[in-house]
Amino acid sequence: MLGPTERENPGFFVTTLESALGWARKYSLFPYPFVTACCGMEFMAVSCSHYDTDRFGAALPRFTPRQSDLLMVVGTINHKLAPVLLRIYEQMAEPKWVVAFGACASSGGFYDNYTTVAGIDKLIPVDMYIPGCPPRPETVIDALMLLQRDIQRSKQQIFSEDGGKQPHPELPPLLGGEIDTRIQKPL
Repeated sequence: MLGPTERENPGFFVTTLESALGWARKYSLFPYPFVTACCGMEFMAVSCSHYDTDRFGAALPRFTPRQSDLLMVVGTINHKLAPVLLRIYEQMAEPKWVVAFGACASSGGFYDNYTTVAGIDKLIPVDMYIPGCPPRPETVIDALMLLQRDIQRSKQQIFSEDGGKQPHPELPPLLGGEIDTRIQKPL
């Protein structure tokens, strides 16, 4: 039962637009699974009801980059697949985040050859690395919570006068020339 003072002075909620946007963005992640190798089984395990990524607001995977804001690179990326990954990253709308899922996406894994990209951070900026071969689902959930914390604390781009694009980590220089992301017609 409310007393007379509670009825006369209802509570109010005060926040800034930036913190409200950060809170909304952290609980509305739409992952795009870019699955290329064996870590895909662990990604599917994390997506099942036992680990319940829905409580983090990241349960509905999108299968088009234009509707997603979290790129989950799961597995090995070779140089032939690198332009495809780069094109998918470019098609995502801002703000966007990238997670390197497993040892192969993070550092090239145990592959020590010329065909494997030694970490996707050579191609696109990475916001969170998940170690392991394959990573445990608990590690993935921990990384998801750390990414949400970083999203909440980051500066939210509101107006195009503020830059309009989110700041990304600095990329190292590429070995060789620019990667051509245009669709090649077969000969």
